[in-house]
Amino acid sequence: MAIFFNFERDFVDSLRCIPMQVRYKLDSCGIKLKLSDWNQMTHAEREALVELPCTKKEEIQFYQEYLQQLVLERTGTLAAKLPIEPHPEWMDSIHIPVSIQEKAQEMDITLTPHQWANLTPLQRFALIKLSRSGHENKNFPRAMAEFYLL
Repeated sequence: MAIFFNFERDFVDSLRCIPMQVRYKLDSCGIKLKLSDWNQMTHAEREALVELPCTKKEEIQFYQEYLQQLVLERTGTLAAKLPIEPHPEWMDSIHIPVSIQEKAQEMDITLTPHQWANLTPLQRFALIKLSRSGHENKNFPRAMAEFYLL
């Protein structure tokens, strides 16, 4: 089932940007997908990448192969591979990453371990991605509000 966040609502109908749930799957299967490659896909292909499961080992393998074939068909080259983190931060419900603590402090917010533990892995993933330096962080406050962390 597709999960879109409210802070993504300005582009989810058109899928002109890669939604967090697909970015989550990309990190899970070790694929670096460029926005330009995403935009060469049809809307139906983007929807398939949203809907396809990518949790179990077999699903991750299928997702990776399907995506690589799709990128190859659309661009003539394979997507870059990324290392798959064996223990990703978003799966750790105990330790709040420093990048999130710092970003929250910029907003005069203290994120508690209890709040962090109550987030879903996808919510933690989104906050991690939105808190990274060099990332346009305008959606970080929106995500914090959406996840009832303000």
